[in-house]
Amino acid sequence: MNYQPPRRVAIIGSSRIPFCRAHTSYAEESNQDMMTASLKHLVTRYGLDGVKIDDAALGAVIKHSRDFNLARECVLGSGLSPETPAFDVQRACGTSLETAILLGNKIALGQIDSAIAAGVDTISDAPIVYPDGYRRLLLRSARGRSLGDKLKPWLGLRPRHFKPSFPGVEEPRTGLSMGESTELTAKEWSITRAAQDELALASHHRAAAAWEEGFFDDIVAPHAGATIDNNIRKDTSLEKLSSLKPVFDRSGNGTMTAGNSTPLTDGAASVLLASEEWARERNLPVQAYLRYGKAAAVDFVSRDGLLMAPAFAVSEMLKDADLTFADFDLFEIHEAFAAQTLATLAAWESAEFCRDRLGRSTPLGSIDRDKLNTRGGSLAIGHPFAATGARIVGSLAKMLAERGSGRGLISVCTAGGMGVTAILER
Repeated sequence: MNYQPPRRVAIIGSSRIPFCRAHTSYAEESNQDMMTASLKHLVTRYGLDGVKIDDAALGAVIKHSRDFNLARECVLGSGLSPETPAFDVQRACGTSLETAILLGNKIALGQIDSAIAAGVDTISDAPIVYPDGYRRLLLRSARGRSLGDKLKPWLGLRPRHFKPSFPGVEEPRTGLSMGESTELTAKEWSITRAAQDELALASHHRAAAAWEEGFFDDIVAPHAGATIDNNIRKDTSLEKLSSLKPVFDRSGNGTMTAGNSTPLTDGAASVLLASEEWARERNLPVQAYLRYGKAAAVDFVSRDGLLMAPAFAVSEMLKDADLTFADFDLFEIHEAFAAQTLATLAAWESAEFCRDRLGRSTPLGSIDRDKLNTRGGSLAIGHPFAATGARIVGSLAKMLAERGSGRGLISVCTAGGMGVTAILER
C-alpha cells in the first residue's frame, strides 16, 4: 500500500468501437474481440505500443466462463507491454464507471501513475447453458473411476436435458425484467408517454448531430465493418415514436416502447487515466479531471424503484463536493429508459422526496435540458451494459476539453437497484 496527499486524476482521453444493436455487426464477435479492439485503438491513439501501464480494470455483465480472466487477456492482445497488470470488475451497468473510480483512487493516492478503465458487453455472443440436471450428469460421469462408473450416469439422460437456458433479464428478487420494473416507476412518478418520446427524440437528434459534426471521429474506431453507432435514427420523429406499441405492459396502461427504451447492444469502450506528472512526461494533454465518485443502492424489492439509486448517489456526492446543480455545465444521465431518466429528474425536483428520502431541507432542483446529454444518450447510441460508463466518461471529458473549462455530472443506474455517479472537472 502507498498513501500520499491526494493528487488530481487526469483523464487523457478515450476510445471505443461503434455501439451496434445486438445480432447485427458484431454477431460473430466475442467480448474479448471487441474489448481488445477498443484497447488497440487507445494504444495507437496515445502512442502506448509496448508501454507498461500501471494497472487496467474492465468487465462485462454477460460473459462466458472462458472469460474468467477477461481483462488480462484483452491487455495481452492490445499492444501494451505484457507487464501491464489487469483485473476484472462487474457492477452491472455501472461497471466501467466503477473501474474509473477504483483506478482513479489508486492514482490519487500515489499507488499508480497510469491506468486504463474499460468495459464491454455482447448480447450476440451470450453464453447458452444447459439445465442443472444435465450438468450434474456430466460431472458424475467425469468423476467416475471405472468405465462403468463413467457410463452409468448417462442412463439417466432425457430429452429435457437438451433444453437450453439463455441469460435472463429478470431480477431474481422480484421476477420482473428491468423494463417491467421501470413501468412501475413510470406509473409511480406519473411519467407520460409523450414526455418519454420527447426525450428519446432529443437523444437521437443530438447523437446524429454529434456524428455529423465529427465529434466522435477521434473517439470511435471502426470495427468488424461498423463505422458508426447503428441504432441512431436521425430521421425519427414524434409521430414515428408515438406509433410504437408498449412492450412491457400491454394492458393498455403501458407507456414504454422499443423507441423510448435502450436497445440490446454490443460494444466496448476504454479510458486512459493518469497522474498529471505521467501525462506531462509523455507530452499528453489532459482533457479533464475525475474529481468525485459515489455508489448507492436501494431496497427495490419493497420500497424504491429498481433504477432509482442514482437519485440517492448524486445527492450524497453533491454533499461530499459541496455543490449544487447550479455549479454544473453538463449532465450525462444514462438513459436506460426514458421513464427512468425522467423519474430521477422528477425525484430531484420533488420537495417531499428530497426531504423524506434524501434528508434535504430543499429540493435538489431542476436540470436545464439544454445541458443534459448534449451529444446524445443511451436511447440513441445504445447500451452495451458494462461499456456505457466508459463511453460517458470519454465523451464528457472531450466536451469539457472543447469548452476549455467547466464541470460535468455523470449518473448511471444499474441492475440490482444500484447507481454509480461521478463528477468531472476542467
